[in-house]
Amino acid sequence: MSEVYKNAGVDVEKGYEAVERMQKHIAKTTRPEVLGGIGSFAGLFELTSFQFKEPVMVSGTDGVGTKLKLAFDLNRHDSVGIDLVAMCVNDIVAQGAQPLFFLDYIACGKNDPEMIEQIVAGISQGCVDSGAALIGGETAEMPGMYDPSEYDLAGFVVGIAEKDKLVTGEAIAEGDFVIGLPSSGIHSNGYSLVRQIVADLDLEESYDLQKPLGEVLLTPTKIYAKTVTKVVEKYTVKGISHITGGGFYENLPRMLPNGLGVQIDSNSWDVPEIFSFLQKQGNIAKEEMYGVFNMGIGMALVVNREDAERVIAELLQNGEEASIIGTVVPNEGVHFSS
Repeated sequence: MSEVYKNAGVDVEKGYEAVERMQKHIAKTTRPEVLGGIGSFAGLFELTSFQFKEPVMVSGTDGVGTKLKLAFDLNRHDSVGIDLVAMCVNDIVAQGAQPLFFLDYIACGKNDPEMIEQIVAGISQGCVDSGAALIGGETAEMPGMYDPSEYDLAGFVVGIAEKDKLVTGEAIAEGDFVIGLPSSGIHSNGYSLVRQIVADLDLEESYDLQKPLGEVLLTPTKIYAKTVTKVVEKYTVKGISHITGGGFYENLPRMLPNGLGVQIDSNSWDVPEIFSFLQKQGNIAKEEMYGVFNMGIGMALVVNREDAERVIAELLQNGEEASIIGTVVPNEGVHFSS
């Protein structure tokens, strides 16, 4: 390799080692439709085996945000890859798509093959959990742009859906039920505020939480692809909302037609203890909490009133502890009863 390039801070040999370390993790995500292998200039995915009448490709892209700062502080990089996949995949699931393949982009100040392997192991796990194949990516060593111990992540997912099974929200009507799917915790939004709240705390301490604070904060984002896809295939799901940045107030209205809102019963699910901890520690009003965080509901589905119990039974059968958390009402916005 060029010693001149190495002296400038880019070690190509470390890049080769990182790719070697990735191989076994990428292999776990393979699907029959994947053509070729890692190392080409582009990833290939064959569509001829799918039996869709009117196939629609659905795509999404996202990152992990400032949650990465906590990963740096704790020197733990094995879960943020799951977050990356989840944030992309859950968005296309909200349109009724099943994920097909995923690509990642890792930009780092210094290529540390062991660290890169941890990140990709998480991405691989996220792809396995969602059913997506990891067919390519890019690792860019960028000295001067990032500190040697820091990196940023971006991901891109492509899924597929039958046109008449797309979840658009257009058919949502007054009286429909809102079903909530539990989150695994904070997921990957609101961490600029979280980091401000915990800035003076010891991440290794538990503070009466069930685990050390840092471990709780790094809990990976839940992936809903497999369970929600099964429900969409069997029942009429009118709307789906992925509860991300902006919490309930921003995300629930995104799936609703003009003129409609939702009435949410905040006592209909158990709010994870981390949110109560952050609310108390940061002296934050309850309404503000629901405007920033998912508060224990990572995804919401809108279905006909008569289908609600069967949908919940289907979700329970697939390991999802879902519950009815609200109804669609004729006044716009998100309204809470408690």
